[in-house]
Amino acid sequence: MHRRGLPIGRIFGISIDLDYSWFLIVALLAWMLAVGYFPAQYRGWSTGEYWAMGIITAVLLFVSVLIHELAHSLVAKHYGIPVPRITLFLFGGVSQIGAEPPAPAVEFWIAIVGPLTSFALAALCWEIEPLLSVGPGLALAQYLAWINLFLGLFNLIPGFPLDGGRVLRSIVWRSTRSYHRATLIAGATGRFFGFLLIFWGVWTAFTGNIGNGIWIAIIGWFLESAASSYVQQETFRNLLEGHRVAEAMQRNFVQAPGEESLEELVEHDLAPAHATYAVVTRFGAPAGLVTVDAIREVPRQEWPMTPATQIMTPLDKLDTTQPNAILWSALEKMGRDGVDQLPVIDGNGVVGVLSREDIVHYLAGLRVLSA
Repeated sequence: MHRRGLPIGRIFGISIDLDYSWFLIVALLAWMLAVGYFPAQYRGWSTGEYWAMGIITAVLLFVSVLIHELAHSLVAKHYGIPVPRITLFLFGGVSQIGAEPPAPAVEFWIAIVGPLTSFALAALCWEIEPLLSVGPGLALAQYLAWINLFLGLFNLIPGFPLDGGRVLRSIVWRSTRSYHRATLIAGATGRFFGFLLIFWGVWTAFTGNIGNGIWIAIIGWFLESAASSYVQQETFRNLLEGHRVAEAMQRNFVQAPGEESLEELVEHDLAPAHATYAVVTRFGAPAGLVTVDAIREVPRQEWPMTPATQIMTPLDKLDTTQPNAILWSALEKMGRDGVDQLPVIDGNGVVGVLSREDIVHYLAGLRVLSA
C-alpha cells in the first residue's frame, strides 16, 4: 500500500488528507509572514501578534485552497465522476478525480470553477474589509483578498496541470474532437510556462532577489515536471487503449497454503520466484493476498510461528479486477486506491494477478512494437 498522508476528516463524502509536506510549507509560510511581511506592512504589533497572525493567515490560505479544490470536486460529483479525496501538500492542493471527464463541456466546467471560486473568495475578503477596524483583522482580510486573486489568476495559466491548462484542453478537445491531441497540446503548453518560470526565477535570483527567485524557479520546476508527467501518462494511456487485463496479467503467480509460516513462505515460495506477493489458499481455494511489505511489518523472530493467514488481506476485502477489464482502467484503479497489485477474478477463482510491474513490462513491449 502507498501512504497517502494524514486524513483529517470528510466533507461532502470526500476524504481530506494532509500530505506531510503540508506541515513544512505552513511552518515556512507562517515564519515568512511573522518575521517579514506583517512587520514590514503593519508596525507596532507585539511579537506574539505577528506570530499569531502568521500562523492564522498560513492556515486560512490553505483553507482557501481547500475551498478551491472542493469546488472542482463538487462539480465533478455533479457530473457523476467520483472524487475519493483531496490532498493538501507542499504546492497547494489536488482533487483526486476518479475518472477523466466524458465530454469537453464537463472538463471546462470542472476546471473553470476553481479560479472562479478563488475570485469569489477575494471579492468576499474585499467586501468585509470596510467592516474591520485597522489592525490584525483588516491585515488578514487584505492578505487573503490579494492571495486569492493571485491564486485565481495563476491557475488560469493555460498549461497543465493548472486549471487554465484543463480549460485549454477542453477547447482544443472540442475543436479537434481528439482528447489525445488536446492533452498533448495542453501538456506542451504547461511545460513551456514551466520553463518560462524557471528562467524568470533564475534571472530574478541573479539580479539580487534570491528568495523570490528561488521560489519562482521551484514553482516553474514543479509545473514543468507535472506537465511532463501528464504527457507521459497520456502516451501510456494511448498505447494501452483497447488492451485488456488478461493480456498483461501474471498467470503463474505464487500460491501458498494458509497454514504455512511466514519463514517458509519467504524461503520456499517468494525468494526462489523473486516475487513480492503470494495468493494464500485455504482448503484449496483462494482466501487472500499477502505481500512482502506486510511480512516486513512482522518482527523477524516471529516469522516461524506466524501463519500466512494471520497477516493476509482477505480476498473479499481486496480491490480486484476481471480478465476482460480495460487495462488502463485497472492501472487507474491501482493509483486511485494506492495498491501495487490486483487479483484477477473470473467466476469464483483467481486466474491471475496484475501488478504495476506487469503493466510496465507490457508497455515496454507495446512501445517496441509501435516504434
